[in-house]
Amino acid sequence: RAPLGSEKGSDSENIIVASSAAPEQPAHSKVISVPYLRNERGALVGIKTTSYGENVVALALAHSEGAREAIFGNVSGNLCEGSGSNIFIVANGQLITPPLSSGCLAGVTRALVLDICHRIGIEVNQIDFPMADLTSVDSAFLTSTLRQIQPIESIDGVLLNELESNHFLRIKNEFNGLVQGEIDP
Repeated sequence: RAPLGSEKGSDSENIIVASSAAPEQPAHSKVISVPYLRNERGALVGIKTTSYGENVVALALAHSEGAREAIFGNVSGNLCEGSGSNIFIVANGQLITPPLSSGCLAGVTRALVLDICHRIGIEVNQIDFPMADLTSVDSAFLTSTLRQIQPIESIDGVLLNELESNHFLRIKNEFNGLVQGEIDP
């Protein structure tokens, strides 16, 4: 029987999980779109759960093709998210990220980037973007707690026009200033 409250039960075991530090992320990333779709109308949309089976399979597929991240579309055919990241793209000079209604997770780093953009005057369009047009974007980057803000080098083997767009450089500079300046012991 599990104890109630914070006290240690007399007959329970303590389990300690330890792992090595996460490997340092590369300066940029190759990504692929995967054939698995996010259901933007599903019961668990936008909820971070411990069921990462689909993400694990998608990431394994990406790794088998020499990519570092898997990008999901949704059942409507629009861009959604990465297996462990959010995505921002620059198309025709516009900075775009999928809206939460696409089925993407409301990532912490995504929210921080949106806040940074608002503060430094970069307009972000939270709009649907067709997966079919993904390889034609000018530039793109991923956001996550581990990756922070990481530019995308190629999508489905197609090199992007700009590895680090002006938008990316301004956001990354502001982000780095926040990370270095707001350490909470």
